[in-house]
Order: sequence, then structure tokens, then C-alpha cells
Amino acid sequence: MKQASKILLFLVLAFVLTKLPFAGKYFAVANTLIHEVGHQLASLGTFGKAHHIQLFSNTEGLALSSHRFWLGRFITALAGYVFASLMASTFFFLIYKERYNIIIYILLSILGISLLFWVRNWYGLFWIITFSTGFVWMLWKTKGPIIENVVLLLVSIIFIESITSAFEIMYLSFTSPSDAGDASSLSRLTYLIPSQVWGILFFTQSLFFGWFAMKNFLPFSKNQ
Repeated sequence: MKQASKILLFLVLAFVLTKLPFAGKYFAVANTLIHEVGHQLASLGTFGKAHHIQLFSNTEGLALSSHRFWLGRFITALAGYVFASLMASTFFFLIYKERYNIIIYILLSILGISLLFWVRNWYGLFWIITFSTGFVWMLWKTKGPIIENVVLLLVSIIFIESITSAFEIMYLSFTSPSDAGDASSLSRLTYLIPSQVWGILFFTQSLFFGWFAMKNFLPFSKNQ
């Protein structure tokens, strides 16, 4: 249970950190990138074209893609929040298995692929280069416990942001239905299903993945 208590502490620290004006937004962009990569992977998986990703200092992002078919546009619009929630839950599974190295390889792969193929705006390039440099420096200069704690904090930030960003889009779907990001896009694609339904769906799935991770990967069965 010591490890479970440590994770709970890091989740609280992550929540506080993401509320800070500058550092919080900088680290929260990690979830934004995962979200936008989810869109692009869905686009490629439905025979569309993934053009570019833009990342912004306010934690907003944009993935531009094109599709020949309606179904591809639909799946791509749906994929961002689901992929971010799935990855957050997967990262906690890997922490449960103490496979911190795999988390690092996944994150470095996401950063590298995004830099090579998709991210082209100035802040996006700045963020990926500085974030990747910090990651590489950490691997080069530090050892086990420090790396594990940094990875745990970063995963906690991604986890918290996967839920809070889904809540924000649900809130926007009620206050500004035509300007609620993916919820608005799905509303336009489905015609009869309003933004609010998609906003609720995004938040509900984030809670499900969050609950699943907490239920299965926090109460460790092994003594630590």
C-alpha cells in the first residue's frame, strides 16, 4: 500500500501543478500532444491523411487531417479524448508493473514521431525540443529513483489532464455548443446529436478509464 499512497500523493501534486500559470500549462501540454496524436493515428488508421499538429501555450491543440469517407472523419474526431484516457490508464498499468522504462520509450516515440512528421508551429517545436531535451538529460544524468519519480509525476499530470480536459469540453458544450472542439465537430458530423451529448460522452469515458486505473492499479496486491 505504500506505493498506492505514493501515487495518490503524486496525483494531488499533479493537480496542484497543473493549476500553476506557467509551469503547469507547460507540463499539461504532454496530454495535449497525446490527444492530438490520437487524432492523427485514427486518421491514418481510417485511410485518411494526417497533415500537421499545432500545440499552444494555453494547452490547446489542433490536429489537421483529411479523409475520403465520413466514417474516417467521425472516428478521427472521436479518437482524441479516448486515446488520451486510454494512454493515461495504460501508463498506470505499466507503473503497476514497474515498467517505467517502457513508459519512457513510449513518450520518447510520441515526441520523436510528432517532431519528424507533424508538429510545425513555433510553440509546438519549442515545447517538443525542450521537453525531449529534458527527458534525454534526465536519462543521461540521473538514476533509478529520480527517473521513477519524474515519470510518475508526468503520468499523474497526463492522468489528471485527461479527465479535467474532458470536463472542460463538456462544460463548453453547454456554454458554447458551436465552439466546443471535438464535441462540436462530432455534432456537425452527426447532425441530430448535439454537442452536449458528445461532451458528456467524452467526460464519462474519461471517468471510466480513470476509475478502471484507480480500481485495478492503485490497490496493489503485493507488499511494498
